[in-house]
Amino acid sequence: MQVIGLCRFSYPAVGGFQITHDTIDDRRRYLYNRERLEERFRLFESITLPSFRAQTDEDFQLLIVIGDCLPKPAFDRLHDLTKGVKQIQIIQRSPDRHRKVMREVLNSARLNRDHPCLQFRHDDDDAVSIDFIERLRDVTADCRGLLERNTTVGIDYNCGYMARVNADGIRASKVHRPLVTAGLGMYVQGKSALTIMNFTHNKINRAMPVITYPDAPMWIRSLNGFNDSPQTRNNKLELTDLTSKDEREFMARFAIDQNTVRQVHSAV
Repeated sequence: MQVIGLCRFSYPAVGGFQITHDTIDDRRRYLYNRERLEERFRLFESITLPSFRAQTDEDFQLLIVIGDCLPKPAFDRLHDLTKGVKQIQIIQRSPDRHRKVMREVLNSARLNRDHPCLQFRHDDDDAVSIDFIERLRDVTADCRGLLERNTTVGIDYNCGYMARVNADGIRASKVHRPLVTAGLGMYVQGKSALTIMNFTHNKINRAMPVITYPDAPMWIRSLNGFNDSPQTRNNKLELTDLTSKDEREFMARFAIDQNTVRQVHSAV
């Protein structure tokens, strides 16, 4: 079954952000701010990419949507970082309505719309476990009857880490939270044009059945200076330095190396 992931990388959409701007030019200035882009690239390189490179099931696509106005140095840097990941395709789009563009991108990537597919969305500063794709595909065998009876079904892995990442390394807290973007997938029946971008991630359970797996940690959500979502709840989390055991788990579950993280985030 085809597995399609969608990640926007500083795409200047109309809508789609909780931080609002009056014009597209204002949004571009915010998204392409040098400090912000540098942080996104460092998180993307040290947190996001390692787990996708190491997926135990390599049969998936990750569509990275960028604006056709992304500054050339950033465009070149993104291509350089991703050129070794065969599943990644970078797609340039002009600014438009956020959900409209993302739905079009996902549906255009379907190889056969008569066949069902699995979809997920991903933020460019988060990580998924290295068996995320494998476990998404396992659901089609685990829950065959439920999938056959519903046009769409959510797949939620609600265990993961909230983390801050910088030149000192990673500080994290293990949590259980439902319907976090990084831990959420969706099954779509054949002939349906619905996509995971038709639904608000934390309200998807109002529109379809959702299968929840609460076992192994399946994602890392990074907390940083340019998070789009409000951080009031996250500011109360007690994050701690990774222990030696934690470091081994981060390597085993996410292919994230603490020393590499420090090196990337301390580069001048």
